[in-house]
Amino acid sequence: MYLGMDIGTSGVKAVLVNEAGAVIATAARELALSHPAPLWSEQDPDAWVDAAIGAVDDLAAAHPRETAAVCGIGLSGQMHGATLLDAAGRPLRPAILWNDGRSHAECAELERHCPALHAIAGNLAMPGFTAPKLLWVARHEPETFRKLAKVLLPKAYVRYRLTGEIVEDMSDAAGTLWLDVGRRRWSEELLQATGLDISHMPRLVEGSQASAMLSPELAQRWGMTQSVVVAGGAGDCAASAIGLGAIAPGDAFLSLGTSGVLFRVTDRFAPAAASAVHAFCHALPGRWHQMGVMLAAAASLAWLSDVMATPAPALLAPLGDVADRPSPVKFLPYLDGERTPHNDAAASGTFVGLRSASGRNEMVQAVLEGVAFAARDNLNALGSASSNITEVDFVGGGSRSALWAQICADVLGIPVHRVEEGEVGAALGAARLGRLAATGEEPLDVCTRPRRLSTFMPRPSAVAAYDDAYHQWRKLYPALKECT
Repeated sequence: MYLGMDIGTSGVKAVLVNEAGAVIATAARELALSHPAPLWSEQDPDAWVDAAIGAVDDLAAAHPRETAAVCGIGLSGQMHGATLLDAAGRPLRPAILWNDGRSHAECAELERHCPALHAIAGNLAMPGFTAPKLLWVARHEPETFRKLAKVLLPKAYVRYRLTGEIVEDMSDAAGTLWLDVGRRRWSEELLQATGLDISHMPRLVEGSQASAMLSPELAQRWGMTQSVVVAGGAGDCAASAIGLGAIAPGDAFLSLGTSGVLFRVTDRFAPAAASAVHAFCHALPGRWHQMGVMLAAAASLAWLSDVMATPAPALLAPLGDVADRPSPVKFLPYLDGERTPHNDAAASGTFVGLRSASGRNEMVQAVLEGVAFAARDNLNALGSASSNITEVDFVGGGSRSALWAQICADVLGIPVHRVEEGEVGAALGAARLGRLAATGEEPLDVCTRPRRLSTFMPRPSAVAAYDDAYHQWRKLYPALKECT
């Protein structure tokens, strides 16, 4: 048996996976976000640990025999979060998360002072990344910075608390702006640019390698009867790719979770910083990937649900499974700024085209379409960076909606496949990495493709209508940018 844990933004998921590769049980614990100032987004690192342990407690209570048989654990996690530890290994402050936008000035500083950044790290300096956050801390919280002993990403902190070892995998490390992504090692030059050195960094391993052993205390707590290896694991997007069997060059998927990601596997380091495309290490040796990233994908629908005090399923139900035509209302889903293609932490969400006749349905549809249009921006950005994407698997919370899947197919103009286990992809991928670390099997034998549940083909008439709507939508960001 194998255990996967995904340390997300809104919650922690844990899954048990058997020898046949099937998910036999899941558990989840929710997490709270804090926004103490505009553009800020923080979490308590110990809340991740409590949620992770609690989720496995739930699995062990409901499935004691299966949990006892676990021999490998994998971790997946939200990327980029700056978790600052003192010399005793305790957090110095709340973690600064991936969707935090406070460090835009520090990004400009990093770009100016480190001309080799794009070539080494493969990415633009964006507020979501870890390195600019440390420049912000050094400037605004100097006493905290002086006490700093280690900088960990979220899942690395959870691993530390589960095992006592300070280790990170290549895929998550690639999202810090401190990794030499092509050479898969920390860059002394990039660390020095933020006042750090390699002593502040965790040890690096590949995602499928063993990183540590689960502490005997936790193994006993969960009734595990053998030594349990903990794999290097992966950042959430790379873990989702492992769960989807996206390990061959050209494999692609679209994830609409809290954030949105268009992901493509490559067999080489292929930076495209000018397009605000991310180029990261994959979770397997000798593999990399490119990503276009939207900061508020399913989060946009969740926001509207909160504003309208109506659960998301109730918002979607009146719209059915197919949109006859694009909504007359348009929505920019930049509630937390945007990465690809704008790299603008100050970008804001907006509705355009509201009339007295506009109702809830038009606004809900506009949110779904706005996210799909943003995904098309990502498709265009990745297309300019490498070969075209011709189809995608569709995962994340947004994949529950047939309507959203069809809108994405019509907007992107390519087939969209809804797949089995689409909502536990990262946790499943983590479990698969735990298995690889425990058994040494070949990735191709473990990282199989999920069964496709349904395929949404682009409809020619809808593609034409959405093509016109997209080009109108594209005019909104630059026009509104002039006003803010």
